[in-house]
Amino acid sequence: MIALHTTIAIVAIVLLIVRGRVDPIIALVLGCLYLGLASGIGFEKTVEAITSGFGDIMAKIGLLIGFGVLIGSLLHVTGTFSRLVGRLLDLVGTRRIPYALAVALSTIFPSIYVDVQVVLGAPVARSSARHMEGHGLALMAGALGTGIFCGYVFVVPGLSAVSIAGLLKVPLGEYLLYGIVLGPLTAVATTWVFSRMLRMGWWRPETDEETSESLLDTDENEPGGADGLPEGHHVPMLGVALLPIFVPLVLIATGAFVNLAGMENEVVSFLGDANVAMFLGLLIAYVLARRTGGLDRTGEAFSDGLHTAGEILLVTGIGGSLGAVIKATGLADVLAGLFGADAGAPVLLSVLLAWFIAAVLHLAIGSVSVAAITAAGIIAPILGSVDVAPIVMGLAIASGSLFALQVNSNFFWMFKALLGLTTQGSLKTMTTVTSIASLVSLPIVLVLALVV
Repeated sequence: MIALHTTIAIVAIVLLIVRGRVDPIIALVLGCLYLGLASGIGFEKTVEAITSGFGDIMAKIGLLIGFGVLIGSLLHVTGTFSRLVGRLLDLVGTRRIPYALAVALSTIFPSIYVDVQVVLGAPVARSSARHMEGHGLALMAGALGTGIFCGYVFVVPGLSAVSIAGLLKVPLGEYLLYGIVLGPLTAVATTWVFSRMLRMGWWRPETDEETSESLLDTDENEPGGADGLPEGHHVPMLGVALLPIFVPLVLIATGAFVNLAGMENEVVSFLGDANVAMFLGLLIAYVLARRTGGLDRTGEAFSDGLHTAGEILLVTGIGGSLGAVIKATGLADVLAGLFGADAGAPVLLSVLLAWFIAAVLHLAIGSVSVAAITAAGIIAPILGSVDVAPIVMGLAIASGSLFALQVNSNFFWMFKALLGLTTQGSLKTMTTVTSIASLVSLPIVLVLALVV
């Protein structure tokens, strides 16, 4: 009965979000309440599980998410994103720019929220496409989409990456070491596969692209300085502007390498702590934004970041609540019998199950982050009974949550409008590349399951 009630709760959450258009926060809380009461753990323990689950996940990743969103918002003031992509265009040329864009998005910019990335990256993709032969817009759109979401789910401090690591209690340094390889590798491979599909006639501009006067006007503005700043403002060199991203990554990676090497150093451990590293990045971003945009512009960006972070933190925290309620019901003991084996096949089956749960949730809900968080909340209670490393299960969830971003996602429609695509064209780019990325990364995760 516990498994049945858990299934009902999850299906109800999905239906409330998809069919009822209920906000994920309300749907998740209702699902937690139903599961706790229907499974018989009682009123008091249900509330206790919800609050403790929320508090536990916030203690682990709350500051990281908040700092990451604020860094992304402040980077908008210095125009870091558009200037970097513009520089890449100058350095690598039009033939390699799709791959350069995918790598940059999947390694350097995961700290920037996905909505901000697509708003800033879409004009660059469109302007670059004009200089490319063949179906340039389709290829740039595909590279933009796969780069953003490979970074989002695989690379710390991407929101989904941080959330999965927190829910599964995977050290962020460890997740970063695996994700920083898997993310860009998946993005590049996906872009290559998609480019071959375009050569085989996948794209028809007359039905997949649409013109817009507002987009044509936007295309005339080439990427360059900080967005919306009057002339005369101090704009930092690109290398300096990227410090809020590079400093935390270097500190976290250094701390992880030191721990793996068995060398203990209090100062390195302190600076390598993800919360400290991200705060230092935020501090640098704040100083640069103040120098670039002034007090008022920086204050506006900070407020926008706080507004965005609030909703993200609630959804993430309640995802932790769902995991805590599932754990309190004893479902872990039921599921443990299905996957508690030492042979190689059950190990692969466990990884496939984690991927499948995340993929189905994403198809139903339409949110990569909510699918990843919910799947991690479901899988977390059984980790101790599964003979698979938590990092591998986390990467499997990340891979599955990528699968087939489509029309039930707000991002899908933003992507469509900003790139100047029809709905069919958006399905042929965004939905296609996220599906390819999910399927490309899965075999790599399965191999890791056998060696880690």
